[in-house]
Amino acid sequence: MPKFLHVSDIHLGFDRYDCKPRTLDFFFSLKDVLEKYAIAEQVDFVIIGGDLFEHRNIKPAILNHAQYCLRILRDANIPVLAIEGNHDNAPYGTKSSWLRYLSDEKMLKLLEPGNVNADEAFYSPWDEAENRGGYIDLDCGVRVLGSNWYGAAAPRAIEQIAAAIDKLPPAPGPSILLFHHGLEGQIARYAGALRYREVLPLKKAGIDYLALGHIHKSYAEDGWIFNPGSIEANNVEESQFERGAYLVEIDAKGKISAELKTDYHQRPIVRLQQKIRTSDLMEAVAEGAIALIQKSIKTQKIIPEQQPIVELRITGTAGFDRLELDTRKLQQQLQEMSNALIFLLRYDVEEADYASPISEESSRLEVEQEVFTDLLATNSVYKQRAAQLAQGLIELKDRQMDGEGEESLYQLVESLMDSK
Repeated sequence: MPKFLHVSDIHLGFDRYDCKPRTLDFFFSLKDVLEKYAIAEQVDFVIIGGDLFEHRNIKPAILNHAQYCLRILRDANIPVLAIEGNHDNAPYGTKSSWLRYLSDEKMLKLLEPGNVNADEAFYSPWDEAENRGGYIDLDCGVRVLGSNWYGAAAPRAIEQIAAAIDKLPPAPGPSILLFHHGLEGQIARYAGALRYREVLPLKKAGIDYLALGHIHKSYAEDGWIFNPGSIEANNVEESQFERGAYLVEIDAKGKISAELKTDYHQRPIVRLQQKIRTSDLMEAVAEGAIALIQKSIKTQKIIPEQQPIVELRITGTAGFDRLELDTRKLQQQLQEMSNALIFLLRYDVEEADYASPISEESSRLEVEQEVFTDLLATNSVYKQRAAQLAQGLIELKDRQMDGEGEESLYQLVESLMDSK
């Protein structure tokens, strides 16, 4: 009974936050997944559905991360079969990639269709001496076929792949196709996803397990299409997705049992939201954010020892100039409190619009009253007494224009500020 591990979208070398420990998370996740669910489970092989790397050009340390993980599989005599994704395929105008390098070094087998424009067969069997081939028949009785990254041309490529499969010798058992693309309806704002009917030619051609990648959320369709998602979240939005690695068994009757494994090293991600009102003072907004973090620590939603990634989104309408809040200082304070590896403070507030409609027939006094009232109402400290203070400002202006002395004017201001 063949048993294998399906992983995809590993993104070694992830550097979006310019944080070395965060980059290492992706290595530790892969290492933990392989040790727990490939080596400990004694699988027959591992498949990688694209995007082993975050970038096409990688640093030496990232190559070392990949080699270490692939080496422990090689030492356990577990073959690794892979394809390139859109992140790690060969740059335009070149014929090689870092996955090709790893394949040439016999760390994995990169399954690539041939160049039919150069009179090559679309699918050639794996040649161990040349480290080349589009498909391989494994000793466990499974055929694994590769593909390229096709982007918008995926529907047309599927027809070509299906036609090429039909020309191959009969498979020794179940057939698996590695294909880096996504199905529609899985996540929002994903253009170019495949419709289910567009992948059906592959099933008709004999594919029993379509091993997808690209979308960072786990999903399965109709018992033959499987996407494990990324092994680690690439951003805080992805923390809501279920993701992991599929541990798969195929019984003698061809029935597929795929279990999503999620118990491995992953950096905790905590998302919080604070909604403010126009009546909130600026100081109260900062105090509210601090209280929210303290509560999250007390309830263990945030565990400082784990150095989580924390996102706090402050929304609502501010009754003060939104730029007056020192968000950088607040962010630093909250990060220290939570011991977050990365603290993302999203300050998405709007300023209250207090402009009052003024009729063309309004007198000068009425215009002044409305202008002063609106200006005062934008400040949460003075908002409740805006009309009363506006009257005082008008009186202050009139008395100053009448030449009243500064001492008398100052006393008027004091009386206005002291009035309740």
